[in-house]
Amino acid sequence: MALGHTEEAKKVTTYTAEREENGFLIELFKDKETGQKTEVYLTAAKPGAFKGYHLHRVRAARYVALKGKMKITLYKPGEPELKEEHILDSAMPTRLFIPHDIATGLENIGDEEAWLVNYPDPAYDPSLVDEQVEYTEEELLQRIVK
Repeated sequence: MALGHTEEAKKVTTYTAEREENGFLIELFKDKETGQKTEVYLTAAKPGAFKGYHLHRVRAARYVALKGKMKITLYKPGEPELKEEHILDSAMPTRLFIPHDIATGLENIGDEEAWLVNYPDPAYDPSLVDEQVEYTEEELLQRIVK
C-alpha cells in the first residue's frame, strides 16, 4: 500500500523574442478531471530578464511573487495611454489580478532569480491554440490590435 505518489511536473525553458534564455516555467498543478489543463504554474525570470508582451483572449492571470521582485507592465491593446505598472515583491506578498485581453510584460527588477506563481482563470488549456497573443511594445504603442 502506497502512502503517497509522485508525478512529473513539466518544466519548460523560456526565451526572449531574440531566442535568449530568460528563465523557465513549471506546471505545478493539473486539473483532476482530465489532467490536461494547468491550474497553477510558476514562472521564473533571471535577474534583469523581461518576459512578454503577451495577452490571453480567454484566461485571466492571478500572480503572487514567491521569490524576488518583478515589475508587471500592463497595456490595453489599441489604447496605449491605458498603461499600468505594478511591483510584486516577495518581501511584501500581494496578489495581482490581470483580466483577459490585457497585454502583460514581466521584468525581474531584483538581483536574484524571481518567481511568480500564477493561478490562471480558467485553467490553461493547451487545446486553445490561438488563446495567447504575442506583442512587442512598439506594436502596443502603435495601437495595433491582433
